[in-house]
Amino acid sequence: MGRVMSQDIATRPLAAAAYMVAAMVIIGGIDNTIQLVARDIGLWQFHFVRALMAAPMVLALSLIGLGVLRPQRLWAVVLRSVVLAVSMLFYFSALALMPIAQALAGLFTSPIFILIITAVFLRQKIGPWRIAAVSVGFVGILLVLQPDPANLSLVTLVPVAAGFLYALSALITRHLCANESTMSLLAGMWLTLGTMGALGLVALSIWPLEAVPGPDGFVTRGWVWPMWGAMPWVLLQAVGSVAGVYMIIKAYQLGEPSQVAVFEYSVMIFGPLYALAFFGQTLGPLQMVGVGLIMVAGVIIALRSGGGR
Repeated sequence: MGRVMSQDIATRPLAAAAYMVAAMVIIGGIDNTIQLVARDIGLWQFHFVRALMAAPMVLALSLIGLGVLRPQRLWAVVLRSVVLAVSMLFYFSALALMPIAQALAGLFTSPIFILIITAVFLRQKIGPWRIAAVSVGFVGILLVLQPDPANLSLVTLVPVAAGFLYALSALITRHLCANESTMSLLAGMWLTLGTMGALGLVALSIWPLEAVPGPDGFVTRGWVWPMWGAMPWVLLQAVGSVAGVYMIIKAYQLGEPSQVAVFEYSVMIFGPLYALAFFGQTLGPLQMVGVGLIMVAGVIIALRSGGGR
C-alpha cells in the first residue's frame, strides 16, 4: 500500500476547488432539513429510504455516460464506502441532536485529522505553520462546540468521530480510489448506507428500544409508517446528496486532500446562513469567533501544504 500512497497522481486544483464549493452550497442547504426529518422518522429508516430514492438517480447518471458503476479495485471501494458510511451515520445523528454549526464544527475536524494522518502514517513533513494551524483549528472547534466539562457527554464527541472517519475516507478516496469512476464510488456509498439502514431497522425490530418523540429519538427509532410528513425532505436529501457527493468525490480525485479539504470549510458559512434564514438559528459571539478560527486554520493548511511547512 505504501507504493500506492507515494505514487504521483495528476492534480487539477482549480477544478477541485470549484467542485467542492459548489457541493458545499448544496450540502449546507439540505443538511438543515435533518431536524425536520428527525421529528417523524429515524436515522436507519432515513438512510434506507434515501438510498432507495438515490439508486435510480445514480444508475441514470451512469447510463448517460458520467461513469461506470463497476469498480476497478473492489476492496478499495468497499473500504472507502464502509468508512464514509459510518462517518455519515455519526454526522446525521449529530445534526438531529444539535444546531448545524456545532455538527459541522465536529465534522470539519477532518482537515486537521488529514494533516495528522498524513504526517504520522504517510511520513510527510509538517512544519511549524501547519502545527500552529492544527492548534488554532482545535481552539475554534472548542469555541463552537462549547463542551461543558461538568456535563460532558458522548453526544459532544459524535460529530468529532464523524470528522475522524471522514478524514480517513478522504485519504482513501485520493490514494486508493483516484482512478476509480466517480459513479462507482457514489454507488458504493449509497449501497453501503442503504444496507446499514436496513440492518439497523432489522435490529430495532428484533430488539426495540424505548420510543422517544422528536429529534432526540432519531437514532433509536425503528420503522415508522406512514412517513408522508418526512417524505419531501427525504427526497430533497436524496437529490441534493447525489449531486453534492458526486462533486465531493470529483474534488478529492482531482486535488490533494489537505488542499481540497479547506474548501469544505465554506459549508460553515452556507450551513449557518441557511439555518438563520429558514430556522432562525443563530451563533453566539464566541461561536462566531470559533468559526473564524477554524476557517483561518484551514487556509493556513491549504497554503502551506504545497511547500510541506
